[in-house]
Amino acid sequence: MAENGSTTGHRVGDRALEEVVRFTSDLIRIDTTNRGGGDCRERPAAEYAAERLAEAGLEPVLLERTPGRTNVVARLAGTDPDAEALLVHGHLDVVPARADEWSVHPFSGEVRDGVVWGRGAVDMKNTDAMILAVVRDWMRAGVRPRRDVVIAFTADEEASAADGSGFLAERHAGLFEGCTEAIGESGAYTFHDGAGRRIYPVGAGERGTGWLRLTARGRAGHGSKVNHDNAVTRLAAAVTRIGEHRWPPRLTPTVRAALTELAALYGIEADLDGRHAAEGVDALLDKLGPAAALVEATVRNSANPTMLDAGYKVNVIPGEAVAHVDGRFLPGGEEEFRETLDRLTGPDVDWEFDHREVALQAPVDSPTFARMRAALKTFAPEGDVVPYCMSGGTDAKQFARLGITGYGFAPLRLPEGFDYQAMFHGVDERVPVEALHFGVHVLDHFLRTA
Repeated sequence: MAENGSTTGHRVGDRALEEVVRFTSDLIRIDTTNRGGGDCRERPAAEYAAERLAEAGLEPVLLERTPGRTNVVARLAGTDPDAEALLVHGHLDVVPARADEWSVHPFSGEVRDGVVWGRGAVDMKNTDAMILAVVRDWMRAGVRPRRDVVIAFTADEEASAADGSGFLAERHAGLFEGCTEAIGESGAYTFHDGAGRRIYPVGAGERGTGWLRLTARGRAGHGSKVNHDNAVTRLAAAVTRIGEHRWPPRLTPTVRAALTELAALYGIEADLDGRHAAEGVDALLDKLGPAAALVEATVRNSANPTMLDAGYKVNVIPGEAVAHVDGRFLPGGEEEFRETLDRLTGPDVDWEFDHREVALQAPVDSPTFARMRAALKTFAPEGDVVPYCMSGGTDAKQFARLGITGYGFAPLRLPEGFDYQAMFHGVDERVPVEALHFGVHVLDHFLRTA
């Protein structure tokens, strides 16, 4: 591994590399399953993180909107009082896991054959552990970053974020004073294209979230009678239209940059402008092969039906039927999303947002993005760093309300065959120890030079 290239000459100590593994395992063993509807308790994990920060000499604060739904915030002063502050955030909650489906218990935090196993190993207690390990290493060595670094460990990211980053942004904005940029989850990991190329996508955007509730109403009646006002039929027709709709390509600046850089890597001529731009996007995706997976979900809006609820007895036609749809829209694409849903649902089905969050994009020509690229190249010189837009959403959406521009930067160097995206909410979630060590080195380098 290349040596740290910081002007301070600081090198991450062996203790930090041991701690990142131990902290990841410890945090996994603290069950913070978020089942939605408020069914979660992050406080034990928040107390664990706060204790690690306090041991290093920081003064973390624990904040709750709801008892047990705890957030941690701490600030580390930088050397340049005039520099804008940087927010570094990670969430403490995880999605559910069924033990009978796993090779190891999902909350064991077992370290076996150089791999840490358990729910949260990738999403995202590993990154929380990296942050803790880096900051503690700095405090032992007397190192300070150039900018103030605000650390936030949040609750409720895996649901609405109402008890987490949403609560912090609304009620405790003062803790983030001076923060103009942030880094969070889902970026800077190794993507293997199957042909020997290693790509490191750095998040510079997110599609907006539009979780929808569709309601069809009709005339209730006996299941044996003719009924042309059947709510289930109306709903099913609308759901089918939504599921079969082909959304047109819409290139945001982040996605355009991603496609342009990927095309250059593979020596492909890309036609992304003019009358045939839509055909050019899909043609380019076809030519990119496996690397298309980095962008194909973010070249257009989407709406996927996910849940149905109607009726209570087979011989009773219900008067109401409900469906839920996971909708996502690109920056600048919400108006098209709304208009399209109005058309697809038709006159007999109403729809509304159950949950809505904004779409985001961040500049890929900023000094901060350049420093993230440089930090990755320092420790993975063989890699190609490209921007990308996340298909889903993160806590960056809530922090954006404070004027904070968010990037996805949670570095991991992963071996070929390790499917990073499959680890998110998947069975047998795990992370290699070497990937954690890489992440600590890169995060340390970036945060001190940012």
